Amino acid sequence: MSLHVPVLLNESLNFLITNKSGNYFDGTIGYGGHTSEILKLLNNDATLIATDKDVKAYEYCKEKFENESRLRLFNTDFTDIKRVSMIEFVNVYDGIFADLGVSSVQLDDKKLGFTYREDAPLDLRMNKSQGESAAYVVNNYQEEHLTDILKSYGELRQARRLAGKIVEARRKHKISTTFQLREIVETIVPEYKSFKTLSQVFQAFRIYVNKEIDRLKEFLEKSIESLKIGGRIVIISYHSLEDRVVKDFFKYENLSCVCPPEAPICTCNKEVRLKILTRKPIIATQEEIAANRRARSAKLRVAERI
Repeated sequence: MSLHVPVLLNESLNFLITNKSGNYFDGTIGYGGHTSEILKLLNNDATLIATDKDVKAYEYCKEKFENESRLRLFNTDFTDIKRVSMIEFVNVYDGIFADLGVSSVQLDDKKLGFTYREDAPLDLRMNKSQGESAAYVVNNYQEEHLTDILKSYGELRQARRLAGKIVEARRKHKISTTFQLREIVETIVPEYKSFKTLSQVFQAFRIYVNKEIDRLKEFLEKSIESLKIGGRIVIISYHSLEDRVVKDFFKYENLSCVCPPEAPICTCNKEVRLKILTRKPIIATQEEIAANRRARSAKLRVAERI
């Protein structure tokens, strides 16, 4: 198995670790890339709680870290941060970390159908026991709803046209595989544009079926409530939608007033909860991108609880 290579590793850890004997949370343990390095920097009395909803990733790390007493693993979503913290009697964290997006291992797993480069069942769910598959969505949703998904989560200019083509195709036969969806996309875009468009289409349906944006917003809110004063939240995102959510959340929590500009005095009683430590996102160096192509789209943002 070709394991996922951690992105922006040194930059992440330099911001995250402020107390080597503290409590830390890794919401996306994946195959343990960042987690292993976090543990190397922590003292023996530190605690690292980690979650991942991907059963394969959880089982892999359970075996990999079976002798690691500082680590507590949970096969659940990072939005469960408060519940797992209560189980482990952790009140607040010194640092909270999340590496968003799809891992290399998940992309290589044909059963998940995350990539248009391999013919596989059109599923796209991180956890097959939860929610509707992408196949169900493309075969059952109204054209208007499909248009909204493609426009909102794929940022596709030709969203309406593609939604119409999907509806037209499913009248003839059920759309069950990644290649069937790919063929529909390729009827409306020239070959030189198909790579970008296919990426946007598969991203749109993946984000939708996994509720990625809603889950991210929930996680950010719960995280800020779980940080100690001076604790830090470190987030790596891989596409503009995720990055915008993180950026806007940090910006809002850094504001002291959200009253309308025309208001004579402040009446909102808004609390400033975060200090932004990265005014602009940190991106990978050319050397890292050359060694790990996935790093090219990564953006790191950090904020501190105040």
